[in-house]
Amino acid sequence: MIQVNNLKNNQNIVKIAEAGCFEVYEHQKDLSVNAASASTAYFMNKMNYKKRQVLCNLAGNSVKVQAGAMQWMAGNVTMDSGVKGARDFLGKALKGLVTGESTAKPIYQGNGYVMFEPTYKYIILEDISSWGSGMVLDDGLFLACDSSLKEEVVSRSNASSALLGGEGLFNLSLSGQGIAVLESAVPREELIEIVLDNDEVKIDGNMAVAWSKELQFTVEKSEKSFLGSMVSGEGVVNVYRGSGRILMAPVTSGTLMKQGNSPSEPAKTSSDGIVGSVVSSLLG
Repeated sequence: MIQVNNLKNNQNIVKIAEAGCFEVYEHQKDLSVNAASASTAYFMNKMNYKKRQVLCNLAGNSVKVQAGAMQWMAGNVTMDSGVKGARDFLGKALKGLVTGESTAKPIYQGNGYVMFEPTYKYIILEDISSWGSGMVLDDGLFLACDSSLKEEVVSRSNASSALLGGEGLFNLSLSGQGIAVLESAVPREELIEIVLDNDEVKIDGNMAVAWSKELQFTVEKSEKSFLGSMVSGEGVVNVYRGSGRILMAPVTSGTLMKQGNSPSEPAKTSSDGIVGSVVSSLLG
């Protein structure tokens, strides 16, 4: 029997969400500060920039986790790398290359606890069964999920559109019955949800963080003519057609985009943009 103290009964660590076997805890203040970092920690707290952790309560079930995400585990819990031989490793490595995820996603199973490393990003718990045939994720969003969920790499409807828009050719899709844990730069309360019923949405840039697998996703010129697109200042747009849902970040700082009016961050686009698309094409 295991008893964990100063976690669930700690006033500074508050459970803010739960679904399935996953619980999300938020550190209300960063208590591990010194004279040099106290001022920064104070203003980070005021802007809701707080540490968050996911606790997984295993009761005979199993979960799949992004490599390196585990901080500690307790109880009768075992970990499997999820890799079955060299051929399986190669296949997973290629998937990881084109989706921005880790090559292997360890599987934890048994009876006990698994705590994930703290993060300053926002944790989103999504019931994948509510997304019809599946939920497609933008690169780097996946943190963990019930092992019963099916992973699949889905490709863009037209390969040339990825090169045109600086996007990658592939994304990770989750489907089935279970909960997915997503690590987002934008809180769920701020994400705009667009519901399509046999219609289309055009978005300037990769501000969509997740969308229904049923939707057809392409990158197209904003105008019929290339000259018109350039003159309008929009260039190309991401187009989603069909019936389904889209979760969209309202600000560019919540996406992988890099623009002049957004905070300075390392350049990164879906599947590493054009270079990733070319590499993905060659490997595919």
